[in-house]
Amino acid sequence: MHRYVHLRLGESAADDIAAETFLGAFRDRARYDLSHPHARAWLYGIASNLVAGHRRAEARRYRALARGAEVTDVASHDERVVQRVSAAMQPRLAAGLAALSPGDRTVLLLVACAQLSYEEIAEALAIPRGTVGSRLSRARRKLRSFVTIEESS
Repeated sequence: MHRYVHLRLGESAADDIAAETFLGAFRDRARYDLSHPHARAWLYGIASNLVAGHRRAEARRYRALARGAEVTDVASHDERVVQRVSAAMQPRLAAGLAALSPGDRTVLLLVACAQLSYEEIAEALAIPRGTVGSRLSRARRKLRSFVTIEESS
């Protein structure tokens, strides 16, 4: 959960949003549908809704990464190493992510960062499974074309 939010909004927001996610889940535990054996998708749905409230900050973060600006809220040495290794690709990827619609970006990042299945994403976001597939397909296509355009420039 923390990693997913950290990748979306940065370290400073990740602690708060992860805590708010579990607090909200605890507060709304009576509304949880017990027919679902695992609460993972439900929790990611709560986190995604909280991230939605911070979308402007997320878009600013991706634009800063696209400009090649150093992100200063990386906590550990390992994260700093990963950031430096991926520095060449990061601006193009960040610019591509910033260009996606919020719904497409959320679905793409739930697959890539949280490794949720289509069914789990549909449950988390309260959308049909087919919508998950179309959003993911559209996001991949846009991201692929954006990176290809950037590489040829």
